[in-house]
Amino acid sequence: MSDSASVKDRVIAIIAEQAVLDPEQVTLDSSLEDLGIDSLGLVESIFAIEEAFDISVPFNANDPSQSEFDISSVAAIVAAVEKLIAGQTA
Repeated sequence: MSDSASVKDRVIAIIAEQAVLDPEQVTLDSSLEDLGIDSLGLVESIFAIEEAFDISVPFNANDPSQSEFDISSVAAIVAAVEKLIAGQTA
């Protein structure tokens, strides 16, 4: 399960960087709002995640609520990234 852990760790590191926090301060239960990430930070996080994992995130920056990409919590983002990575190799 090291792949899963590394995805989680990398996503947390990206989100922590956007929030200007230490990765230890970012929990899976945290929402981006909890971490102080605004809409611009969210878009930058999505770009950083796409680049880090070489994936294309189905994210509508103009209407995040209509996206297929769940941004409700850090855990949801990790799960969505893992799903996109799995979809690439399937």
